Amino acid sequence: MKQHLISPVRRSLLGAALVCAAGLSQAQTAPQVLRVTAIPDESPTELARKAAPLVKYLESRLGMKVEFTPVSDYAAAVETLVNRKVDLAWFGGFTFVQAKVRSGGKVIPLVQRAEDEKFRSVFITADPAIQQLADLKGKDVSFGSQSSTSGHLMPRSFLLQAGVNPEKDFKRVAYSGAHDATIAAVASGKVQAGALNISVWDKFVADKKVDTTKVRAFYTTPTYYDYNWTVHADMPAALREKIAKAFLDLSPASAEGKAILELQRATRFVPTQADNYKGIEAAARSAELL
Repeated sequence: MKQHLISPVRRSLLGAALVCAAGLSQAQTAPQVLRVTAIPDESPTELARKAAPLVKYLESRLGMKVEFTPVSDYAAAVETLVNRKVDLAWFGGFTFVQAKVRSGGKVIPLVQRAEDEKFRSVFITADPAIQQLADLKGKDVSFGSQSSTSGHLMPRSFLLQAGVNPEKDFKRVAYSGAHDATIAAVASGKVQAGALNISVWDKFVADKKVDTTKVRAFYTTPTYYDYNWTVHADMPAALREKIAKAFLDLSPASAEGKAILELQRATRFVPTQADNYKGIEAAARSAELL
């Protein structure tokens, strides 16, 4: 009876192949990591505080590890999603439009807060002489980030509609970088007025983080679509649907849902679509910011 002998070299190669195959099998069944980021429209500590319970919730709903990765500025948030360094991004309406243009339409907005269907910005001041937008002429005025929808693009759009051109009419145009920083700039007297996201302003007022006997909102803009959670179009449809459902299922009826929604300053999440942001794209092109 013949014995089938395997040479030491062949045995070594066969063993390596089996180990390799086992590694591939494990890799295919290993939990994926969902990488998440957000535009830095508030301080890093506040963003981290808001993200932590949401990350935990998404992990439980998706059955995979979820990692929150902060970015340095709005442009970095756009680039990380476009270049697929992250899988899910919290964008403002303008940063979504920038990502859509930058990627050639390869990004998909999944959900937005119900509040984002009718979002507003506010102009604030500590100067008693400022009562309307026209009174900002000759003043130092701060926006948030240059890429902020609610802290720059839409306030600028409504200023232009009111016949006020920031570059021509303001004494100085400043950019604070974030909504909370705009409040601080106005409160400290660095600028006479500022424009920011209404939900951040309302939160500061509710938490008594701003002295409303000194700093007040004097103009609230008309409504527009704003923030959303966006993914890259290359993400598998099944995962996109699971992520969207996780957000849509958040309810104030549960303790976990209530806590997450309050941190996100939302009553609930609703589906959204790219067409909702055509108005913002038009405003950006009109203001020559796109």
